[in-house]
Amino acid sequence: MPERQSSGQPEEPAVVRMLCDVQALTGKSPDSSGVLWKLAESGRQLDANLIRLPAGEHIATHAEPDLDVLVLVVTGDGVMNTPAGPLSLTAGVLLWLPHGSTRSITAGPGGLAYLTVHRRRPGMQIRRRSDPIPLNPEFEIPTDRLATWLARLDGPDDE
Repeated sequence: MPERQSSGQPEEPAVVRMLCDVQALTGKSPDSSGVLWKLAESGRQLDANLIRLPAGEHIATHAEPDLDVLVLVVTGDGVMNTPAGPLSLTAGVLLWLPHGSTRSITAGPGGLAYLTVHRRRPGMQIRRRSDPIPLNPEFEIPTDRLATWLARLDGPDDE
């Protein structure tokens, strides 16, 4: 007998299912940019995004202050710049980005596609007007601070 949710409705059974074909998604339109796929199933405990950057595209230095992130390079190549130095990104490389770590990403000549996975973000929180938005002290100009703040609201983006 299925368990009941607090609403009195039976809980949906956990069912394994295929979500997408990553190779097919990354094989289409190699010049496209942005999120190719996003985990959107209800009741999930994770967020995941498949991101593509065309050749030479750059994601500015940023940090995820609250969540650890796994990054799996699917196709292409590039460089992730970190305070410890550059990391070469090639298909099959798996990276762990601990919360608070900073990085930037630049796609190589063949572009870059990668999957990000992290714990699902908590819901939006209302702050008092007097609460400051946490800033990354590495940034010095207001547009970088705004970009970081907007990236936190967006989620994939996470990367």
